[in-house]
Amino acid sequence: MKKGKNKKIYRTNSTPVKYKRVLIKLGGESLAGEGLNINPKLVDEIASYIIEISKEGVEVAITVGGGNIFRGESASKKGMERVTADNIGMLATVMNGLALQDSLERLGSETRVLSAIEMKEIAEPYIRRRAIRHLEKGRVVIFCAGTGSPYFTTDTSAVIKAKEIDADIIMKATKVDGVYDKDPMTYSDAKMFDKLNYLEAINRGIKVIDTTALSYCMEYDMPIAIFNLNPKENMLKVIKGNRIGTVIDKE
Repeated sequence: MKKGKNKKIYRTNSTPVKYKRVLIKLGGESLAGEGLNINPKLVDEIASYIIEISKEGVEVAITVGGGNIFRGESASKKGMERVTADNIGMLATVMNGLALQDSLERLGSETRVLSAIEMKEIAEPYIRRRAIRHLEKGRVVIFCAGTGSPYFTTDTSAVIKAKEIDADIIMKATKVDGVYDKDPMTYSDAKMFDKLNYLEAINRGIKVIDTTALSYCMEYDMPIAIFNLNPKENMLKVIKGNRIGTVIDKE
């Protein structure tokens, strides 16, 4: 895929979609609920959303966080050595990835879990060409263990992986509708942005994605759509290029 590919409209399964290959960034919190670190019912629900866009012929990769189980940065602030804390956090993302794989496959999707930390008994090692080949074969690819190195968030890992697999866009599914000019939970007059460029997003210090990840997006010219995970139609709307949430790109 070449530069300018985002402007092309792909037609897969007779349905027009704007993006052929996407990377979905899921926070670990989206898999939790009712006092559980991993809620199987919620995981199944999210898996069904992913399958819906996969059925449209879109090649889907996923990067999943681990915050529902363990947050390395938070633990390090409480006294744990940072590298150890981040390593535990990366292992938490593998747990979430396996849970998501289980749901996807029970619902009929072929998947592969690729880990940046070698653990061959439960996941394939991350190899760029292998990941791309899985996508070309229609498999949903789940990236786990971040970059395999401490000090990097899963947001940053998502941007790096998206660039490596030549994704058309990063779809960051959250619990908020998009990026606002101020906290919508505190201010009733908060306004959501339909669109921001990279520098505007960085200068505003938005919280929904970390600054390092945004900087990489700008460097790699990788657009990112930030939208509410629910309802399930939202993912379909994003891949079809409908206006939903906030899109951050160079324009």
